[in-house]
Amino acid sequence: MENKQTKYIFVTGGVTSSLGKGIVAASLGLLLKSRGYKVTIQKLDPYINVDPGTLNPYEHGECYVTEDGAETDLDLGHYERFLNQATSQANNVTTGKIYQSVIEKERRGDYLGKTVQIIPHITNEIKRRIKMLSRKGDYDIIITEIGGTVGDIESLPYIEAIRQLRWDIGEENCLFIHLTLVPYLAASGELKTKPTQHSVRYLMESGIQADVLVCRTEHELPKSLLSKLAQFCNVKQGSVIQCLDAETIYDVPLMLQEQNFDKIVLEGLHMEIKEEADLTNWKNFLHKHKNPENNVKIALVGKYVSLQDSYKSITEAFTHAGSALDTRVGVEWIYSGDLDEENIQNKLKNVDGILIAPGFGDRGLNGKILACRYARENGIPLFGICLGMQMMVLEFARNILGLEEAESAETNPTTPHPVISLMDEQKNVTNKGGTMRLGNWDCRLKEGSKIAEIYGTKEIKERHRHRYEFNNEYYDDFDRAAFRLTGTNPDTGLVETVEYDNHPFYIGVQFHPEYKSTVAQPHPLFIEFIKAALEYKKN
Repeated sequence: MENKQTKYIFVTGGVTSSLGKGIVAASLGLLLKSRGYKVTIQKLDPYINVDPGTLNPYEHGECYVTEDGAETDLDLGHYERFLNQATSQANNVTTGKIYQSVIEKERRGDYLGKTVQIIPHITNEIKRRIKMLSRKGDYDIIITEIGGTVGDIESLPYIEAIRQLRWDIGEENCLFIHLTLVPYLAASGELKTKPTQHSVRYLMESGIQADVLVCRTEHELPKSLLSKLAQFCNVKQGSVIQCLDAETIYDVPLMLQEQNFDKIVLEGLHMEIKEEADLTNWKNFLHKHKNPENNVKIALVGKYVSLQDSYKSITEAFTHAGSALDTRVGVEWIYSGDLDEENIQNKLKNVDGILIAPGFGDRGLNGKILACRYARENGIPLFGICLGMQMMVLEFARNILGLEEAESAETNPTTPHPVISLMDEQKNVTNKGGTMRLGNWDCRLKEGSKIAEIYGTKEIKERHRHRYEFNNEYYDDFDRAAFRLTGTNPDTGLVETVEYDNHPFYIGVQFHPEYKSTVAQPHPLFIEFIKAALEYKKN
């Protein structure tokens, strides 16, 4: 029996970066999946880092972690949140990974003395990575987002590789979507098509003809302009889609569906037009998100707050939980380095809950510790994630247990009270990239604990990204003081969750629950945190 041919869709971008290729790809994936097709999405990033794990969030936004422990681009978070399905290491490929693989093969002698070149060796490796997903998941359609902008030097090998791939598998099995900008010149009151035309020309010079154009715009595009773009860019009439600036990213699938985007794509791939995509649940989510009955204000205390994409999964988890509770969650962005004893009350007095964000390094730690104390002493719901949980531990050790010199070994290796210490498995690790505790790990929750009640089970799996852990030498000291260590890894004893009995909601987790929150399945910890914030505001 002949195997079915997986269909490939490639999403490229032109004119400028940050147009929203990831959202367009995720929206298309949702529409196609809702029609009954098995779909996945991958991201090809042109930077030479092997992964974004060593990048400062200001460089590239949040580092998203998959179940199998890959540190990836934040767009994979969009893919998972829209499709409600997990991605893997194979869903994010970087130039660093490509070159690393080719060089390792050359060192082993795999190329039998050949001169290793961009073509064919690098492009072949890119094609191999693109097709790897079809062998893993038996997908009907694989959507591949090409990072960067057409015309960039670093993107050229990817553009050449997908040109070759179309030739390899046949035009009927491959579709190119090009996302561009149609700017509006206020001075003349005109929408300008030249940037799109030039971008398409760049693409054609590389041997690729766009099949569908998606045009980002601030203003409605008249039919005459859409027709002009189709003619001048050599695209079928009707295959130019406008993508207006939306109120939320969750509006985009509906905007594209109204223009038959998914139908156009399926026709281009010579695939059956199955029943109309059913987005009833998506529309219900969006309606509740836009028409909330309640509102709360949450202080997000972190060190990267000037670039909000650094905490993208957290803010989206607030959106999912808020919609489930008919509540608008307003985020008060607070740089932890600005908090001190004198201003802490003024900064936090008007919030209904506090989230202590994850991070690395010593900058802004004292501000996070002060925020933990303020929440504990004033009964404000507090949720600590990863480093946030560790700061809850430090604050309690210093101010309740009397261990005034308590520190994390990450910032003070010589502290007499290392209540947060380096994990044993990390002590001989020297390389920084991809060596943390990453991906899904088991956690066993104590029966009768608040967090076990929230999950509704004692056995959970959550995603991790850390090197340091709670020091179990202090386990009994905390437990006696009603600071409960309520979740542990069953194999290592690693403390995963903490909670304080004498407080309405004071929970910290070593893992990252925000990575698992989706539109279809908001994370229970975020739902309960927002519930607690609503209750605090009410009382």
